[in-house]
Amino acid sequence: MQSLKRSLLPVRFRPQLPTGSDAGFEAAGEVPPAGAGIRLEGLSRLKQGPKKSDPAPSRLSYRLQRWMLTPGIRLGMRIGVPFCLVFALGSGFLASEKRRDALNAFVADVRASIQERPEFMVKLMAIDGAGTNLAEDIREVVPLDFPVSSFDLDVEQIRQVITGLDPVKSATVRIRPGGVLQVDVVERQPAVTWRTRGGLEMLDETGAHVDDLASRAERPDLPLIAGEGADAHVDEALRLIRAARPLGERMRGLVRIGERRWDVVLDRGQRILLPVERPVQALERVLAVNEVQDLLERGVADIDMRLGARPTIRMTEAAATEWWRVRSTSGNGQ
Repeated sequence: MQSLKRSLLPVRFRPQLPTGSDAGFEAAGEVPPAGAGIRLEGLSRLKQGPKKSDPAPSRLSYRLQRWMLTPGIRLGMRIGVPFCLVFALGSGFLASEKRRDALNAFVADVRASIQERPEFMVKLMAIDGAGTNLAEDIREVVPLDFPVSSFDLDVEQIRQVITGLDPVKSATVRIRPGGVLQVDVVERQPAVTWRTRGGLEMLDETGAHVDDLASRAERPDLPLIAGEGADAHVDEALRLIRAARPLGERMRGLVRIGERRWDVVLDRGQRILLPVERPVQALERVLAVNEVQDLLERGVADIDMRLGARPTIRMTEAAATEWWRVRSTSGNGQ
């Protein structure tokens, strides 16, 4: 162990030991004088270096750092300051009227160059689902001077104008590829003819006006209704017309009385006066009696069903005269 320690010492500090077994310490070499220290190689490393500064920030620096970490201050530095700078520069640039006019002219030229490109131009209008007369009316209410830029077309306004026409039930307007303004129309289908003091009108199942008729012969296939306020009760009139199918061609039409109830008008001057409530059921009762007793084939002028508990029949003058004659003859015993 001692030999190992000696081997680890530097060469200049290793003592000269005697080689013989009986050699004394005096022969070991010169002994260093008393008080002389042994110079070690790592001594310089143990010396204290220069004093370092305190790494802790000052109070002012600390408060400034904390202030900069505030979310509002960070947001203002990131967004507010650049915005204010841009706003100030823009305001300074636009302060001159000449520069403003030049900027507006530049924007208008750029916009016109984009909007008037050939791929954005609409050259014609196509109408599907409408008859010849309705198509002509649509072209009249939508006067467009083609070609026109698609940016200058308000398709929603065009659709509202088209649906404002009486014969149009619904419509869709879109710009089709190829520069075509496509108009798809669902036309109202006339359900009845309404006779008024002003003439004849065709109405759909909702009572909306479809078109005018010059004469009844133009649409003899449509049932006829008349009277004030009949257009507001077309749905009820259609139910009565369906219930009166057993009458066939004998039925002439329906008349709205007092804007309250209906009269069924038949040929030979006959009428069926229906009540305000449940008119369809009242008409079905009359048709059931007629099927059993041929009521309408006799000299009956009116069948009054306004009082459901007491139906009333008014006979024609000829039938009443004949009835009195038969009664008087039977009373005399003849």
